[in-house]
Amino acid sequence: MDIKIVMATTGLAMVALAASAAALSATETQINKQVSKTVVYFDTISAANKPLMDKAAGVLVFPRVTKGGVGVGGEFGEGALQVNGKTVGYYSVGAASVGLTLGLAKHSAIIMFMTQDSLDKFTSSKGWAIGADAGVTVVSGGANGSYDTQTQQKPILAFVFGEKGLIGDLSLEGSKISKINP
Repeated sequence: MDIKIVMATTGLAMVALAASAAALSATETQINKQVSKTVVYFDTISAANKPLMDKAAGVLVFPRVTKGGVGVGGEFGEGALQVNGKTVGYYSVGAASVGLTLGLAKHSAIIMFMTQDSLDKFTSSKGWAIGADAGVTVVSGGANGSYDTQTQQKPILAFVFGEKGLIGDLSLEGSKISKINP
């Protein structure tokens, strides 16, 4: 495939993703309502979830992340960072890719900063990329998983759950998280 075609396609995907993000932006009230529902749901999936969340220095909640594409893929979602159960900032998650993407799916994601240091690094960044900026441990089994002592000692834990739709990959790898002002 010609590199110019790949670059043009990637550029178009990013423009489309940015345009859809602007059009779909939610208000603070809408995000807070969705975050609260997602946290309640997460707590009911497994008895181990709430105690783990209570130990976290901060919790980043994305109630709905939409990922999809045909060859060219994109991902977008909005959420909030909570510290001690209170919202302290709003964030978006996004990614674009070119490759073997086919399908559309929605899921929720919760990222727990288990140490104050990991939370401080996140909040002081100007755009945080999962995989590049931090060692995020994606908990296998999502929110239904059980957490051994070693998992609980990781500085950042991520959960992807509530998948709806069909797509080959629902990972967070390569996603960029940025602060927003809804």
